[in-house]
Amino acid sequence: MPNAFFSDLVSSIAERGRTLLRLKTWPQDAAGQASSLIDMCRALLTGRGEATGVAIAAEVLGRYRTLDTDARQRFFAALADHFGPDHDRLAKAIEKWRADANDRTAADLHYASEPGRLELFRRLNRAPGGTAALVAMRADLLTEMRANKALAPIDKDFTHLFASWFNRGFLVLRRIDWSTPASVLERIIRYEAVHEIHDWDDLRRRIDPPDRRCYAFFHPALVDEPLIFVEVALIEQIPGAIAPLLAHDRTPVAPERARTAVFYSISNCQKGLAGVTFGNFLIKQVVEELRRELPRVETFVTLSPVPGLRTWLLNAEDAPIDAETRSLLAELDEPEWTTDADRAERLRKIVEPLAAHYFLKARLPNGRVVDPVARFHLGNGARLERINWMGDLSRKGLKESGGVMVNYLYDLDEIEKNHEAFANQGEVTASNAVRRMLKGERQIFGITAPSFAQG
Repeated sequence: MPNAFFSDLVSSIAERGRTLLRLKTWPQDAAGQASSLIDMCRALLTGRGEATGVAIAAEVLGRYRTLDTDARQRFFAALADHFGPDHDRLAKAIEKWRADANDRTAADLHYASEPGRLELFRRLNRAPGGTAALVAMRADLLTEMRANKALAPIDKDFTHLFASWFNRGFLVLRRIDWSTPASVLERIIRYEAVHEIHDWDDLRRRIDPPDRRCYAFFHPALVDEPLIFVEVALIEQIPGAIAPLLAHDRTPVAPERARTAVFYSISNCQKGLAGVTFGNFLIKQVVEELRRELPRVETFVTLSPVPGLRTWLLNAEDAPIDAETRSLLAELDEPEWTTDADRAERLRKIVEPLAAHYFLKARLPNGRVVDPVARFHLGNGARLERINWMGDLSRKGLKESGGVMVNYLYDLDEIEKNHEAFANQGEVTASNAVRRMLKGERQIFGITAPSFAQG
C-alpha cells in the first residue's frame, strides 16, 4: 500500500508537470529522434522545478521506448560522448588536490570526476516506473555493447548505481507457492533459465508439493518482478540426476524425512541487472529459512549444470585430449549412446577425468575458473562435491555438458574458509571423490595431476 500511494503521487506530479512543458514536435527520423531526446536530457539536468523535472524524466523514458535500433544506437553514442565528466572542472580539482592533498580536496576531486550520466540516471529514476525503465535501458545497452565497446563507460555508470539501488538491504525474500499471484507465477515460468517449465501443471509440481520450495528476491521499486529465484527439492540423499527430481510420477518425500535440501535451479530474471550480485545472498538466506523451518535438514547441496563443458571438450587448447580421444568424444553428439550401456561406460571413463580437469585445472586467460556456474558457487564458499555422469540427459544437458551435472556442497562450517581460498588464491576446494577422478586422468592420458585444496 505505501508503494502504491507513492507511485500514484509521483504519477500525479508527473501529469501536472507535463502541462507546464512545451514539447517540440517529435521527429520522424532516427537522427532527429536521438538528438531531440538528448536535448530533453540536457533540460532535465539543468532544470530545477520538481514537477517539470518528473514530467521531463517520464517523457524521456516514454519516448526512449519508441526508438528503433538506429535511433537507440545514436542515443547511447551521444550519452557516451556528451555526458561524461566536466573535464575543465576535473582538471582544476586535480590541481587543487596535488597542491594540497587532504580530505576536502579529495572529496572535491571525487565529485568533479563524476560523469553527468550518473545525475541524469538519478533524475530519470524519479519518473513513475523509472527504476524498471532504467533496468530495461541497461539491457538494451548490453546488447549494443557487443558491437560498440565505446559504450562501456555508460555500463559502468549503470553498474555503479544499481549496486547501490539493489543493495541487499533493499531486497525482500518471498516464498513462491501456489497461492502467489498469477502475475508472479507467469514470470517464474518465463524466467526459468535452467530447466524449462513447460506449463502450469509443471510449475505446480515444482512449488506446491510439501517437499518442494521456491524463493525469490524482490525489490520495492519493481513490484511483482522477481530479481532472482531458486527452486529447492527436499529429499533424503544427495541426488545425482535431475530427471527423478522433475518426474511427473515421483513419490513426494515427507518433509520430516528429508535430510537434504537440493538447490536444483537458480535463475536470474532481469537482464539489465547482469553483474549485480544477488545469488550468494539468496542461497545463504534460503538456507537460514530452511534451517528454521526444518531443523532435521542437515545437508545443503546443489544439482548444477555444467554449461561450458561440451564446448571445452571440443575446442579448448588446454584440454589434455589427443586426436583419438577427441574422435571418441564425438560420440557425445549421437543421442543413441545414452541407451547403449557399453558405449556409455566407455565414454564415462573418458569424460569423468576430463571433467575433473575442467574444474580443477582449466583456466581462462585471466586465471579464472572456466565454468560460470562453478565460479558462482565456489565464490560463495561451496565445495565441489561430486561429478555426476549422465546427470542430465535432456537435449540441453547433452548439448552443453555431455549430460554431466555436479553437486556443490554448502558446508556451513567451511563456507568462509572455502570462499577465502577461492577468492585470494584461486583454489578450488574439492572432495576426495573428485580428486580420485583427476587421478584417473593421469592413468588414462599419462599426464601429471595438479595440486589443489582438499575438501
